[in-house]
Amino acid sequence: MIDVNAPIIPYESMGGVKLYSTIKDVKEIITGKNVETKVFHNTWIVYSIDDSLELFFDLLTGKLFKIVTLGGYKGTLFGKIKVGMKSEEFLKIESSFVYDDFEEIYETKKGVYIETEVVNDTAKWISIFVKEIDSESFRLGEW
Repeated sequence: MIDVNAPIIPYESMGGVKLYSTIKDVKEIITGKNVETKVFHNTWIVYSIDDSLELFFDLLTGKLFKIVTLGGYKGTLFGKIKVGMKSEEFLKIESSFVYDDFEEIYETKKGVYIETEVVNDTAKWISIFVKEIDSESFRLGEW
């Protein structure tokens, strides 16, 4: 079961779900009610669970490589940053975030992306991911 109040821990876990888990490890969560499934490019499968989390699995390895908050997630990042917070507020809390104009996200080398709502400049999604995500070993499924 997803704990919507659990802390967001970069490179580790969100909602009580750990990165690097296999689909088998989270079978109980992804086969529950209110779960939508999408496949992207025949390489990823994404499970959207209630209005709390999206779990991204690499089909080559079967491992969880990214977790993204949805609107109903209440847990915090770095003890204070949460979905719905204004960007100026979370930048005061964590000054290492830099805006990427191309991706249209705030990112930090601490293993987190935050996408904001354009209209009101609030955190829409907070994403964590495996350390290998930008490496050749990730693309080859060797992680």
